[in-house]
Amino acid sequence: MASVSIRALRKTYPGAKSKTILKGIDLEIPEGAFTVLVGPSGCGKSTLLRTIAGLERPDSGTIHFGTRDVTRAEPRDRDIAMVFQSYALYPHLSVRENLAFGLELRKTPRDEIARRIDEVAPQLGLGELLDRLPAQLSGGQRQRVAMGRAIVRRPSLFLFDEPLSNLDAALRGEVRVQIRRLHQRLRATMIYVTHDQVEAMTLADQLVVLNGGVVEQAGTPIDVYERPRTRFVAGFLGMPAMNFIDGRLAVVDGVVRARAAGIDVAVADDRLGDRDTTIGDRKVVIGIRPQDVQLSAIKPGGIDLRVELVEGLGFESHVHGTLGLPNGTPFVARVEGGDSRAHAPGDTLALEVDPGDVHLFDPETGLATWA
Repeated sequence: MASVSIRALRKTYPGAKSKTILKGIDLEIPEGAFTVLVGPSGCGKSTLLRTIAGLERPDSGTIHFGTRDVTRAEPRDRDIAMVFQSYALYPHLSVRENLAFGLELRKTPRDEIARRIDEVAPQLGLGELLDRLPAQLSGGQRQRVAMGRAIVRRPSLFLFDEPLSNLDAALRGEVRVQIRRLHQRLRATMIYVTHDQVEAMTLADQLVVLNGGVVEQAGTPIDVYERPRTRFVAGFLGMPAMNFIDGRLAVVDGVVRARAAGIDVAVADDRLGDRDTTIGDRKVVIGIRPQDVQLSAIKPGGIDLRVELVEGLGFESHVHGTLGLPNGTPFVARVEGGDSRAHAPGDTLALEVDPGDVHLFDPETGLATWA
């Protein structure tokens, strides 16, 4: 196992339309951690992974595996194993032969190769498939073979580049659980790239959100989700996405309140950072997650939502509407009960939110007010 330390990493692709993809990345990945790099397409997550692997050379900055500087080392000298989005299996070789191929190139003794394959195959449910060709396997089975090929190498670092993208939803869930169980058994250092929030939140020990070639925020999944440092992070994580409302702060009887058309809610002190209740009138962007609102027992409850559309999901409903008057600010609320007929278009719902679940962002910088 190895820790990974990245300092001031920059990468620009030259040409007529020169573009800087990595803009001074600083990142610490602890030994044995499962770190997930997440972000929208083009944010630099795959480029960062390929640079760690040695498949791309950085323009500046350093990469250390433990105490070893690998910034300019060749991929074969980094002791890594990489699992790609494509399975990259040899179609003419059996599962057993695919698993053994990398070890054979390294002149590993045959009895050691057999021992490693016999150890890994049952862990991935490949024990009965060792004599089959890739064409005889399902997509999920092929991806497990690709992971097995990496595991038998026993590298110091595992790199995954969107390995589940080619699988359907059910298989993604199945293989995701297997990857997490695999990490629990191996306790190896793993870096995993995805744009899927569910994969990111469920797999990560450390979640790293990238945007435009920079690290927006890094931390445990729950910390990043509950205390996003920027409006981008807040909007990227969560389904349905966080609601954003342009509003102002006011102090009423010593309590800070966030106000806009159709909304008047109290704000917890820890959302304000070092500021006190003399905050006065100030523009902010109010952020409220759909799942953090509840139907209020009183009217008004702090949020007045005019219903336009209801999506019934069986176990819950997503209520789409506007705050205040018709054509006001769009807002989505997630409420219990999956009957889409429970709330009709044109209804006005009184909603409430806990002060600790109200997020505030600076309208110019996008930073959370506590950051």
